[in-house]
Amino acid sequence: MSEKPYYETMYILRPDIPEEEVDSHLKKYSEMLEESGVVVLDSQMRGKRRLAYPIAKHKEGIYVQLSHKGNGQQVAVLERAMRLSEDVIRYLTVKQDGPLPSPKSPSKEEAEKTETATEEVKSVKEKTESTNKEKDNKEEDSKE
Repeated sequence: MSEKPYYETMYILRPDIPEEEVDSHLKKYSEMLEESGVVVLDSQMRGKRRLAYPIAKHKEGIYVQLSHKGNGQQVAVLERAMRLSEDVIRYLTVKQDGPLPSPKSPSKEEAEKTETATEEVKSVKEKTESTNKEKDNKEEDSKE
């Protein structure tokens, strides 16, 4: 195999941290990997979910998945930073040899918004076309 494997790091943040801080963690770990010369393939926030068992008195956690491609040296740096962070309650990095992950598909809400916007654009186009046809018909009538 000539292709380098890629890595998936799943980490769980404390459930009581604000949304802005979650975003800052996403950026912090992605930038840390990019600084070490690694390609970040995908970063997804999976949302707040119930834990299988309590961890540090927390029953829920905010799950984040980070896919990255590199030589493997970055895993130790990333996991050390997560170990030192008080906001990360668990982390796990897995080496993947299969095909590269595809970018995140839009959520149901985003897909519905896109569909609604597409339908609105279609209806506006149809109205414009019908208006243009009426104008063309009036011009033809006036020419005769």
